[in-house]
Amino acid sequence: MQNPVEAVEAIKDTTPLLTDDTIVFGLLMIALGLIFYTSGKKEGFWYQFYKIVPALFMAYLIPAIFTSVGLIAPNWVTVAEGSDPVEGSTRIYFMSSRYLLPAALVLMTLSMDLKAVFNLGPKALIMFVTGTVGIILGGPIAVILIGLVSPETVGGEGADAVWRGLSTLSGSWIGGGANQAAMLEIYGYNQKSYGQMVLVDIVVANIWMALLLIGIGKATRIDRWLKSDTSAIESLKEKVSTFAKKTERNPTLRDYILLAGIAFGTVSVAHFVASYVSTAFDGIVGRMSPGLWQNSLTFLSSKFFWMVSLTTIIGVTLSYTKARTLEGAGASKIGSVFIYILVASIGMKIDIMDIFKNPGLITVGLVWMSIHAILLIIMAKLIRAPYFFLAVGSQANVGGAASAPIVASAFHPSLATVGVLLAVFGYAIGTLGAVLCTFMMQVVSGG
Repeated sequence: MQNPVEAVEAIKDTTPLLTDDTIVFGLLMIALGLIFYTSGKKEGFWYQFYKIVPALFMAYLIPAIFTSVGLIAPNWVTVAEGSDPVEGSTRIYFMSSRYLLPAALVLMTLSMDLKAVFNLGPKALIMFVTGTVGIILGGPIAVILIGLVSPETVGGEGADAVWRGLSTLSGSWIGGGANQAAMLEIYGYNQKSYGQMVLVDIVVANIWMALLLIGIGKATRIDRWLKSDTSAIESLKEKVSTFAKKTERNPTLRDYILLAGIAFGTVSVAHFVASYVSTAFDGIVGRMSPGLWQNSLTFLSSKFFWMVSLTTIIGVTLSYTKARTLEGAGASKIGSVFIYILVASIGMKIDIMDIFKNPGLITVGLVWMSIHAILLIIMAKLIRAPYFFLAVGSQANVGGAASAPIVASAFHPSLATVGVLLAVFGYAIGTLGAVLCTFMMQVVSGG
């Protein structure tokens, strides 16, 4: 039986200095404001600084620093003497991903040229599939390599077997949250230890995203090294930019209200329809015989999946109407504002100090992600794929629909849809790919 001292030590007060979402959101916006103010300098220290470090990366890093020093936090536990511990959390990421992300996708898709997107060719899909293969092969290779140095890190038996826990990472890094939950159900990993895997997921995926964002600032140099053909991407960007200039006008209040109506009206419709569709599929999937096929379709029960998909469909449809002329009033610029807020909210989910909490499992994740990255670089070099396809193909796997559009739109707002389309593929193949990966991890673990 646990003694009182151990009980007190088991629950640590992790309350940050700021817990009010109103105040935290304001702090994030001040940080974004300062980033854009300094990044607009045309000379001096800040000019040289942003030539090396992209503003988008700083929008991600500064909130992470705030979390790391205890100023803010995504989740916390408040322990008061004489009272039961109280859990708290911020709703900023939920607001950003559920309201601002779909709004941004609509605004960025209004002026898109769907034919030009398809003219990007097969390289985007090839890089996405390569990223998936990198995750599938990276898991068992990481288990083998770490097992040679530290067998206990990848050991365990029964429900505590580490390969079972790593299966949830493969589900998350190929598909998304729904696939991750499916893998937890399929392989029955000890849920008391599941938090460790969530930590690895957050830390490793965010480190990799940070590296990709830094790479965006050096995309031209990377493309030169890859000897890639970026003509199709430049053509799409040029078409959208030309259309924006042709329709450019001094925005009126009417324009802004129309944009707000289209953006958040679409969010409303997408949420409404997604609720019914996801519930319907939840019933259909739930009535299926338990097994691999049932778990492979769990993503269809995800409201987030349908919300993003429906938002994209509505945006594409509107691009064939007069609504596309609203690009001249700054539709994609407003969408970019929403994307930056989402980036900041993702950044505040990472505590840099978490890297040192479970170094063994974090190392497994880092080796795993390195194999994924190496395979992508090799393929990009072989087929001369632009860095854009490498970055978005990777994030469509590892980050899913929440972060793939972020990386894509960092190259140009018109490219956000490419990230969404690839992320949807990830949801579809996530569980099957993760099962294959887990089978190999189980074999090499001797489980």
